[in-house]
Amino acid sequence: MVKQNDSFITDEMLVKYYELNKKKKEIELEMNQLKDLFQDYFNKLVGPTNKAEITINGYKLQRQIRKVEKYNEDVTVKRLEELQMNDLVQVVKKPDDVKIKSALQLGLLSESNLEGCIVTSYSPAISVKTLTPR
Repeated sequence: MVKQNDSFITDEMLVKYYELNKKKKEIELEMNQLKDLFQDYFNKLVGPTNKAEITINGYKLQRQIRKVEKYNEDVTVKRLEELQMNDLVQVVKKPDDVKIKSALQLGLLSESNLEGCIVTSYSPAISVKTLTPR
């Protein structure tokens, strides 16, 4: 048992977390299989791009369709340049991580040259694994 700041972590808590996480994965897998079945059903009923709904024994199953349109970057930029509409094209400058690492390795650039340029972020992740087979 670990005590830190008046909080206790017990083996029961770890076991419970482990078991719940296992159930969660099983539930997500089963739900995804059902979603696939529902999508297949609606695809056959109304096609892949149409919304639909059915009601069975007081439960309503609905499928919404979200339409997302984006410009094909290469084709659109080429077309706008052909039309001499260069003001409609963004020029995006951003660091090339691969080239920067290469320049550092080759000694063309030093870490001190990039002081204050690196942003570090952290994201915590919890993992509980069993050390003995269950």
